[in-house]
Amino acid sequence: MGSSKIITGILIGAAAGAILGILFAPEKGTDTRKKISKKSADLTDSLKSKFNDLVDSISDQIDNVKNDTEEAIAEGKEKAATVQSRIKHSLS
Repeated sequence: MGSSKIITGILIGAAAGAILGILFAPEKGTDTRKKISKKSADLTDSLKSKFNDLVDSISDQIDNVKNDTEEAIAEGKEKAATVQSRIKHSLS
């Protein structure tokens, strides 16, 4: 989770730097507004992508834990059945 905060910070810093660079560039106001709009859209797309990657990663981890848990439960049931069978066999 810490790396996603670092990436987000870098992206925001890069976007702020790009916007400041555009604002201080000697261009017409309409061109500057178009560039700012494009940079904002790029940043938004990048953040959405990083967020989706993070959600996918968390989802994969949850699936792995779920599968591991199901396997452990199945293994426990098998062992319990084996012990139960041995106990019944030894009591017979």
